[in-house]
Amino acid sequence: MLEKIRKAIWGDLSGEEFKRFSMLALTLLFIIGTYWLMRPIKDGLFVSLVGKNYLPWAKILSFAFILPLVLFYAKLVDLVEKHKLFYILCSAYSVLFLIITFLLKHPTIGLDNTVADPNRVLGWVIYLAIESFGSLLISLFWSFVASSTDTKSAKKGYGLIIFGAQIGSMTGPAIAINAQTLGIPFLTTIVAVGLAIVPFLIKFFITRFPSLEEETKISEEKAKPKKKTSPIEGLKLLFTRNYLLGVLGISTLYEVVGTILDLQLKFLAADAYDTPEKLTSFLGMFGFATNATTFILALVGTSYFIRTFGLTFCLVTYPVCVAIVVLNAWAFPVLWVLFGTMILIKALSYALNNPCKEMMYIPTSKDVKFKAKSVIDMFGGRSAKAAGSSIKAAVTTTAAPIAYGSVISLGIIAVWISAALFVGRTNKKLTESGKIIE
Repeated sequence: MLEKIRKAIWGDLSGEEFKRFSMLALTLLFIIGTYWLMRPIKDGLFVSLVGKNYLPWAKILSFAFILPLVLFYAKLVDLVEKHKLFYILCSAYSVLFLIITFLLKHPTIGLDNTVADPNRVLGWVIYLAIESFGSLLISLFWSFVASSTDTKSAKKGYGLIIFGAQIGSMTGPAIAINAQTLGIPFLTTIVAVGLAIVPFLIKFFITRFPSLEEETKISEEKAKPKKKTSPIEGLKLLFTRNYLLGVLGISTLYEVVGTILDLQLKFLAADAYDTPEKLTSFLGMFGFATNATTFILALVGTSYFIRTFGLTFCLVTYPVCVAIVVLNAWAFPVLWVLFGTMILIKALSYALNNPCKEMMYIPTSKDVKFKAKSVIDMFGGRSAKAAGSSIKAAVTTTAAPIAYGSVISLGIIAVWISAALFVGRTNKKLTESGKIIE
């Protein structure tokens, strides 16, 4: 019976492959689960320790902080085997969160001090630590999977890994919902324990499947040194191909608008919930609802909409939906109205817009896929979030911050819709003609 269910959901996975991908799925479940538990904690503690008005500046600072950290990580990848990176990074973050747990109980540094102040370093450290975790560990995991899995098995087993990720993305916020009962220090302890488990799962994986580890080492030793590529090459491709500029637009303009809306939601939530436990619980509820909705849409809606209405329709529909949300937030600046609409557009982003965006790279050359795409993914998204944070920081001091933010957002969405139309139509022509962007 279980064998039939397994084949019905994940196809023709052999028993050994199922065990291997189940282990990877369990590992990602812990990584994603702890990350989605961190996210509500991050904002709840930052607002309590530093103040809500500094949230946009924290986002901007995280952009400046993560760029050199990513470069350091890239250097570390060359020096240390991938599985050992899990030991180093997870142990470091686990110890850090144990220290944070201890500091949160301190009478002046921690939560007993209810006076928010931008000079409270702990709030900034927590925010930057959690932002950097999301950038490093998730990327490391997929790099590890790619280096220990062949293409044939990956096509069958990646769905199982994503299933583990979705369970983790709902479990983390579900725990955060109970912040008022469990207390923030207990939640940060759960984060520390969850991260400490990951290296043991990785160690068990490479011990249980030693042949994969050996094959990876042999292939890396035999591989000829590859010519190093510079981000400049990706930039040249990006700014000399109109199609790629359009892809840059649909990949990043949402992040600008989404960051403005996300900060508006958190500002309203900070006004409504006066303790870090209450705010963390609310944001946990938001995270759970968003990921549960995403899970349902991805299961029943993504493929159907793309097949039925086409890529151009899906690419344009999403910014139109975001525009409706912006107008709604402008007309009804109420917490629960924005809560519901933000869940919808975030779920649509994960389940519809992101798959469509990735499909735009199909009619492109290898150089575009690896060089230009890396520039868009690595720097585009982060810089767009920093831009959205800068806009929110600028309008916060005005008489009508939501109105000003909404007007700017609608202007950005107009450009976004134009880019979506251009990219969608060009993609259709490229697909029909068999040509590629190179």
